[in-house]
Amino acid sequence: MSVIPKRRRRKAEINIVPLVDVLVVLIFFFLVSMQFRNLTLLNLTLPKIETAGKEQPTDSLQLGVDTEGTYYLNGNPVSEEVLVENIQEVARLSPDTAVLIMADENSLLHKVTFLMDTCRKAGLEKVRLQSR
Repeated sequence: MSVIPKRRRRKAEINIVPLVDVLVVLIFFFLVSMQFRNLTLLNLTLPKIETAGKEQPTDSLQLGVDTEGTYYLNGNPVSEEVLVENIQEVARLSPDTAVLIMADENSLLHKVTFLMDTCRKAGLEKVRLQSR
């Protein structure tokens, strides 16, 4: 009578290294494909421009005007006098600052031209209009 020794079964194990690799690749893919949007947007309907440039200045002074004629400086409503003072101060401190003007498509033209004229009088020459 021969006795057959019992084999020990190996414990079942889960190798998580491939799982971690797949998760890292997925996280990297989602980070690369995400669209980061500026959260300080005004509720404006921008006019369409066929020849609008694709790039936007990164460090810029953002001016806005809505349909009621309210002026905005970097997303905050300001009076016309405060706006002019701030534009002149920015021009004095950094004359190479780019200016981005965001105006609702139904805003009055003289409000937009006032913004452009004030910037140029102060010495800010890099003035752009944002469109969609």
